[in-house]
Amino acid sequence: MSKQRVSLAYQGFKEMPFEFAEFHGRTVEELDLSYNSLSDLRFLIGFDRLNTLILDHNIIDSHVKMPLSLPSLHTLWVNHNNIKNLAVFISTLTNSCPNLRMLSMMNNEAAPSYFNGGTLQQYIDYRQYVIAHIPNLEALDDKKLEPGEREEAERIYGRHIPFEVKEKIKNKRRIKRSKSSANSSTT
Repeated sequence: MSKQRVSLAYQGFKEMPFEFAEFHGRTVEELDLSYNSLSDLRFLIGFDRLNTLILDHNIIDSHVKMPLSLPSLHTLWVNHNNIKNLAVFISTLTNSCPNLRMLSMMNNEAAPSYFNGGTLQQYIDYRQYVIAHIPNLEALDDKKLEPGEREEAERIYGRHIPFEVKEKIKNKRRIKRSKSSANSSTT
């Protein structure tokens, strides 16, 4: 069975037509929306099979609105957008895209590199921050993670635990405390 690919690049969309999500939401796996004027991605709710999303040359910013969960998304390109605050953007991604393996953010202010005026140290810091916060990441921009790179990133920025996992841990602790309280009150 072949993947369902849809390209709506160069359409000038500021928002996606409702009919598109209704018609393609349950089947599309690869979606190219490059060279539009999109900033709100909530229309992707219900795109349960979406694994590749290309949003190059849009107006995506650090505070992009995304569906709460895109569980199948493993590849995201947001090159040439308006992403300036790395921490805010990466926090959104870790909550919405728990299985992200490939991310490309080239030519955004939040992704400093030689090509956009960043220094080598800024590029290394950016790379380490992203790697430390996206646990399944295998490639960032145009480069695969090198052996030992994740360990170094986690040493510097700490190991990031996604929000969903933190909530599960809190719930387990809460249940354990309530069982412990119930046991101590019955004795």
